[in-house]
Order: sequence, then C-alpha cells, then structure tokens
Amino acid sequence: MPIKYQLFDQLNAQIVSELHDRRLLDRNWAASQTNPLLSLIQKNHFFNTSLWEEEDLARRINVPDGEIATNKRNIDAFNQKRNDMIELIDQEILNELGSAINDRALLHSETAGAIVDRLSILSLKIHHMRIQTERGDVDHEHLKKCANKLEILKIQRGDLASCFDRLITNCREGRVFFKIYRQYKMYNDPTLNPWLYLKGGRSGNSTPSL
Repeated sequence: MPIKYQLFDQLNAQIVSELHDRRLLDRNWAASQTNPLLSLIQKNHFFNTSLWEEEDLARRINVPDGEIATNKRNIDAFNQKRNDMIELIDQEILNELGSAINDRALLHSETAGAIVDRLSILSLKIHHMRIQTERGDVDHEHLKKCANKLEILKIQRGDLASCFDRLITNCREGRVFFKIYRQYKMYNDPTLNPWLYLKGGRSGNSTPSL
C-alpha cells in the first residue's frame, strides 16, 4: 500500500504547471505558498523567468557592449540560483520520502527537481509562443508557424507532466528513487576557477591546439 506523505498532497504536474502559468500572468513572485515545496518550485520558476528575460536582452545589437556584459553576468547568476533551487527541491522531496527508499527500488537517472525545472522552461516557451500567435504586426505565415509550434510545446509539456507524475508515484510506492546530483559549477567558484584564483588570471591562450 502506498505511503501517504503530507508534502505530496499538493504535488503533481497539474498543480506545478498551473503555478508556473499563473506566475507568468500575474508576476506575483512574492505570493506566499503554504507548502514549502511549492515555495521552492516558485523560486526556481522566478529564476528561470529572470534568466529568460536576460537571455533576450543579451541578443540586442543596438546597445553598448557594457550592457550586454551586464546581461551575461546576470545570466550566470540566475542560472546558478536556478540550479540551487533544483537541488533544494530534490532535497525536500527525498526528506519526505525517507523510509520509502529501499534496496529494491531502482535508481532513476533524472531527478524530480530536474523535471520541475524542465516544466518551468516549457511553461515559459508556451507563454512566449502564445504571445507570438497574438501579434498584430506580423503576417499570417508567422502566426501559423507559431500556432503550430505552440501545439507541439503543449504536447511536450503533457508528456513531461506524465513522466513527473509517474516518477513521484513510483517513489512514493518504493519502486524508484533518485539522488541529488550536485552541480559543483567550478567556473562560478573563485577558489576553483584558475582565472579567478590566480592573481590577474593566466596570460596567453589556454585553448589547446589540434
């Protein structure tokens, strides 16, 4: 018989996707969540949304290079925070699972947090592709192409949602488990990136020749 977990009462792909879509419409990132897991999911979505916006800005060609450099630094910072939230989501879920993880359970290569992150990105793609289908300053061909892409994105999110729900169910019932895979991004760590910990950085071209 499946073990009942209080944290999972509000955890399924529909609830996650509805939260993602709602935040993209109301932009109420300060909205409180009574479920601590949903709070982490909302924060992950905020960083993905911020990352998306900075990626758009970084493609500008009519601004000073310094502005693009700022965008690139923001992208790096938001990406790190996004990955931090994935790890915290996984930790919260694994803490709740506890005794359900046993020697008979099979290891799942993708974590629940990683799927939540992918659902967040798909919600952003759907949101922005829908905007393209509503533009009045483009021709019919553009609208048609974007409408077709929008339908494909919806199918992709539906498929991924099914995978997420299946993973959570299998974890609850002790058939599957996953581990936290730490990012350990070395380029962000001033003690691990040689261009940061060596005084003034290394000179010369570090790219190996073929």
